[in-house]
Order: sequence, then structure tokens, then C-alpha cells
Amino acid sequence: MGILAQLADQGLQSKTDIALSNWWTEQFSRFTPMNVVQVLLFSLISSVVISLVYRKTYRGVLYNPTFTVTLILLTLVTAPVVMAIGSNVALSMGMVGALSIVRFRTAVKDPIDTAYMFWSITMGILIGSGSYIISLIVVALISAIMIGLSFVRMRTNENYLLVLHYDPAAEQEIDAELHRGVRSYRVRSKTITRSGAEMTVDLRLSQRSDIVSHMLDIRGVYDATLVAVQNETAV
Repeated sequence: MGILAQLADQGLQSKTDIALSNWWTEQFSRFTPMNVVQVLLFSLISSVVISLVYRKTYRGVLYNPTFTVTLILLTLVTAPVVMAIGSNVALSMGMVGALSIVRFRTAVKDPIDTAYMFWSITMGILIGSGSYIISLIVVALISAIMIGLSFVRMRTNENYLLVLHYDPAAEQEIDAELHRGVRSYRVRSKTITRSGAEMTVDLRLSQRSDIVSHMLDIRGVYDATLVAVQNETAV
């Protein structure tokens, strides 16, 4: 009886080993751990380049470091998903259905941020499909284009808001200084009270000229503030 029980245990153990071996074989039938590491490595390189380009070309008022981490995470997550789907139509349809349920409530303030998010997702799709060389070429070319566009944008005119508090008697000198030192401008608002006047001017400067110091040199100007604005408020 003891010998029969031992033989039965050995048979059960052999069946378990066979099942486990089949399970491992099925797990790595489509791709190996080396493929996963390779995909994540290329995704990390591409996403880091994208985040650096975003940081280099950022022209907003307040830079958010967490957005660059989001760009990296988007590529790292998208690539394994595409790698797992492969050519499986049923799995791809199920993935589309699952993603359609998700609702993202975070509002993207700048349209360029949305473009960078699509760029990260596109790189994840290319890398997940195995197009490593194409992904490197694409990220290099787009990075060069974005840096070039950023340089051109830095050389063009920039828009500012100039806020002045002054004595109404000095308004003619202020207008003369604006005509002399600013390429184009438009008065957005003007308020006159018993204590003085306040004027907001939307102006365009070809370079960061010291317009504030010139305004303070005018007798009757109490203070001057220059604020950078976004393109939608341009003259």
C-alpha cells in the first residue's frame, strides 16, 4: 500500500510539473522577458527625450514638473499594451471597449500639451509594435522640429500687458514713450479716480526692452508692471 501511494504521489507530481511547464510555455509563447525589457527600455529613452523637449520648449507661465512624468508614463504604459494586443483582433476590440468606459476629467489648459500627449502615445504604439528604429527616427525628427520652432518663436514678437498707475497730467508723455519704444500697442482699459489713473496697455515687443524703467522716468508715473500673456490675448 505504501509503494502504491508513493507511485500515485509521483504521478500527481509529474502531472503538476507538466501543467506548470505548459503554463510557462504559454506565457512566453508570444514574447520573452527580454522582449519586455527591450520595449520598456526604448519606451523610456523616447519618453525622456519627449519630456526634455517639452521642458526646453515650454513657454507658459507656470511649469508643471508632473506633466513630464505623465509623458514618460504614457509611453511606458502604451507600449506593453500594444505589445500584448499584437494581431489579436478579439483582444484589441476588448481593449477598445474597456478604454471607452474610462472618462478623463482632467482639463488640458494648453493645446500644445495635448499634442505632446499624443506624441507620447504614438511612440508607445510604434515601440510596442516592434518598430524600434522607426521610433528613434521619429522622436529625433520631431524633437528637432519642435526645438527649431521654439527658436523661431523666441525670435518673434512677444505680447505683454503693461499696467500703469499715474497722474492724469502725465498721459501725453506716456503716449509719446509708447510710440517711441513699442512697435504696436492697444489700450485695453483706463480708469481715472480722484487718487490718480490706471491704464492697462496690451503691447508687442520685439525684444525685452526696459519699458518699465522708461515709464518710471516720467514724472507723474507712480508704478509700472509688465506681465507676459499668452497668444490668445495678442494685439
